[in-house]
Amino acid sequence: MAISSGSGDPQRTRRIHNHHFDSHRWDHVALRDDDIVIASPYKSGTTWLLAIVAHLVFDGELAAPLADLSPWLEANYHDLDSFALTLEQQRHRRFIKSHLPLDALPWDPQRRFLYIARDGRDVAMSLWNHYLNWSDQAHALVNQVPNERGETFPLPPADVQTFFDRWLHNGWLAWERDGWPFWSFFHNVQSWWDHHHQANILLLHYSDLKADLPAQIARIASFLGMEIDAPRLETVAAAVAFDAMRLHSDRYVPCGGRLWKGGATTFLYRGTNGRWRGVLRPDQLEAYDRVSQEALSPACHNWLHGGDREASLARERC
Repeated sequence: MAISSGSGDPQRTRRIHNHHFDSHRWDHVALRDDDIVIASPYKSGTTWLLAIVAHLVFDGELAAPLADLSPWLEANYHDLDSFALTLEQQRHRRFIKSHLPLDALPWDPQRRFLYIARDGRDVAMSLWNHYLNWSDQAHALVNQVPNERGETFPLPPADVQTFFDRWLHNGWLAWERDGWPFWSFFHNVQSWWDHHHQANILLLHYSDLKADLPAQIARIASFLGMEIDAPRLETVAAAVAFDAMRLHSDRYVPCGGRLWKGGATTFLYRGTNGRWRGVLRPDQLEAYDRVSQEALSPACHNWLHGGDREASLARERC
């Protein structure tokens, strides 16, 4: 996979039309200068980040379930007209969910972009749980709209090792080299890293939120131009702690959790890192490291996998 130099402003050069989304759905909504786009590859803390921003935007209880407040705009199995109307009628500062790489999103230097990523080995473990526990309704939902490849979204393999091998070495679309049967993880991360020097993009890492949630909430608030005092920071941090969100998971999880066996708490499974240890074989871990280093620039690879993230970001800004 080619690694971009990331020079200049981001360019929208790619349309992605797969079983989950069509990136051109963004063209059917009138975007606002103060919109917040919250993006990730998948299973990297997207719902967590959405909840943080929701509690910063709203003082107290959320006005509606999180998925209603922040629709996943490019998802092609939801009614686009309904999504567009929902967003048009919102009078609060809007925050919109995306799993698109940056080269498939409309760019505006006035808009704020929050991007969260996670070690790919942790992503794979979380994605396996997510995939394994899909309900029949979920499979039917993503297969109701034709996609570019033309094939239906498959049932999960029999075991996590088989899934990991296919996820690491195969893509869904012809240009993808990983991410099966979803979409490319490494391209997604690199596309955002290439332009993280932009003043209106904030890169976040799942492990940093785990290590010091209040500090990361304060960082997010500052980036969004929101003032937050110590008592308010404490309130938001308490509301978005994993146990608190899991207690009210039907308010935070897409579709109230109806698309997963066991409901919303299956979606908010453990929220832990390192579950790949003792599960993936040594040869699989070696293959992961090789693929990751080929797909990502050295600085991006270092940032993603727990190197000195602040130093990596600082060097790239120079």
